[in-house]
Amino acid sequence: QMLGSIEVVCGGMFSGKTEELIRRLKRAQIGRQPVQVFKPDIDDRYDKDAICSHSGGKFDSYPIKDVSHIVDLLQDRTRVVGIDEAQFFSNEIVDIVNKLADRGLRIIIAGLDMDYLGQPFGPMPQLMAIADEVVKLRAVCVVCGSPACRSHRLTDDEEKVLVGVTEYEPRCRIHHGLKSKYFRGFSNDGRPIST
Repeated sequence: QMLGSIEVVCGGMFSGKTEELIRRLKRAQIGRQPVQVFKPDIDDRYDKDAICSHSGGKFDSYPIKDVSHIVDLLQDRTRVVGIDEAQFFSNEIVDIVNKLADRGLRIIIAGLDMDYLGQPFGPMPQLMAIADEVVKLRAVCVVCGSPACRSHRLTDDEEKVLVGVTEYEPRCRIHHGLKSKYFRGFSNDGRPIST
């Protein structure tokens, strides 16, 4: 009986979450462990039937509407389950991955820990709490070059879920939420400087 586990790879947009997920899945394949990967069907940015990193990495996946479909589609021989963009799934994912890990499966989950407002995103806080391992990745702030832990939305769209790449950029805690795309820091008297 294999020891099951839950690994969560999280962070803001452009921090390399999917890239790290793909790296772990490929290593599992090298170890001859049968792998299955799932993602929400609303994420069709690069490829409908694969998870894709911004840097061009790719891994075949099942696009699913509901997280319970993981249980329906899971094959008996599968030892490693990858889940990308987990923040878009319902809280039911917490119970599902716990049960799968208890059955001896290795579960590797990637997702945004915070939404564009800087609030915990969907089931991610609970997944991080029950995980055996949590890796929090950071991007680079496009304003100042500091480590970026937030995803800044460039549009005024109020929708919580807006799947896209060009609508977001990575920002640090200080520069997150400042409206202008062209904001480039503060002057000595504390006023924002734009280009």
